[in-house]
Amino acid sequence: MKTLTFRYWDRIRSSLWFIPTMMALGAVFLAFISVALDRPVTNWLLRSWGWTFTGGAEGASAVLGVIAGSMITIAGVVFSMTLVALSLATSQLGPRLLRNFLRDTTTQVVLGTFVATFLYCLLVLLTIRRAEEVAFVPHISITLGVLFAVASVGVLIYFIHHVSVSMQANEIVARVSDELIAGVDRLFPEHIGQGTPRTSATPPESAFLDVFDREARPIRASADGYIQFIDTDALIELAMQKDVVIRLERVPGDYVVSGGPLMLVWPGERAADVPADQVNNTFALGNQRTSGQDIEFAVTQLVEVALRALSSGVNDPFTAITCVDHLASALSRLATRDMPSPYRYDSTDQLRVIAPGSTFVDVTDAAFNQIRQVSRSNTAVTVRLLETIAEVARFVQRPEDRAALLRHAEMIARGASERQPEVEDRQKVEERFEYAKQLLSVSPMTGSDHGNGLS
Repeated sequence: MKTLTFRYWDRIRSSLWFIPTMMALGAVFLAFISVALDRPVTNWLLRSWGWTFTGGAEGASAVLGVIAGSMITIAGVVFSMTLVALSLATSQLGPRLLRNFLRDTTTQVVLGTFVATFLYCLLVLLTIRRAEEVAFVPHISITLGVLFAVASVGVLIYFIHHVSVSMQANEIVARVSDELIAGVDRLFPEHIGQGTPRTSATPPESAFLDVFDREARPIRASADGYIQFIDTDALIELAMQKDVVIRLERVPGDYVVSGGPLMLVWPGERAADVPADQVNNTFALGNQRTSGQDIEFAVTQLVEVALRALSSGVNDPFTAITCVDHLASALSRLATRDMPSPYRYDSTDQLRVIAPGSTFVDVTDAAFNQIRQVSRSNTAVTVRLLETIAEVARFVQRPEDRAALLRHAEMIARGASERQPEVEDRQKVEERFEYAKQLLSVSPMTGSDHGNGLS
């Protein structure tokens, strides 16, 4: 059930049609309600405020016709502006950012505003009757239509401003960074499967793991695609029902091939008792990665923007530096969070699921590897990478995290010494490397040198 919910909710969030459709349905409902309540509300407004539309049928038809025609025209203009913005952004910064633009609530609300106003005026226009014996002019409904048109003008002005701002590289990078930080807050330290089936950082005995590797049997995938979501709670319940231990062989973000192993089941002789279709239903597959349980996906989006900025065709190191700065924010938060344990136990302390997840080391590799490889000859980006490592070093607490940062700092410094011809550039990189190494050698969040950065 969670898998289906995630799949459909993710599709709804990534679509341009959902919010406009809901607003259009609301406009239809409001049109019927306002027409039904027109006479008593109109009389009350005239008595209380003395202001409402008081024209005849011809004037009412003309007003609603003008509003409806202009709204559908503006809706087409808004749609065209949106497509132009999407085209420019994806061609310069990467096609995977298209998903972020489609999820932009502002664009959806703006489209919905013009479509809803058009439908409202069109439906109210159909209720106007000109015959003298049955003449009917919904005055309050027409007044609301005029107010909606005035509000739509303000929405159009705001949308023009929003499009011009949202196409800026810094704004796009900040939006992706917000998604990454939200993923860090959502997935760390909150663990999949936490609740009644508890987690434990203590691994089982090595002898059991050896037996598991020898005797476990695979459950295979029935479809191809990227893993977007895994319902680990459902897997724990299934493991309890069949009295088995499950180890995931694929994690969110991995691409699976039909017939490839999704998980291993122990004891192996009970693997046949585990329904393959039920197992596959706990995996949500799709044509692209998502950030629901895949923290590295948002990282790779920032990395992609940085790589395109460093390409010879664009040559924009400032955007690459901006991406590195936002990666520093995410890594600094992640360094202070508990890493999820892969071991999931039931209420009787019986191991049921082994679910490997992303760690700080994995995210750090995803953040630095490709940028480091491309930016070896760019002193500005290389220096900022080392400064980022020094900044993150202030927050790391685990020895393996410090080792990962030091490993990347050494590779960055070594690559710069090989690719940068100027002595002063190499010296500047070496100074940042020594400073980062110094911070990585002291305890987290302590030491008097934390306030003494390099200029």
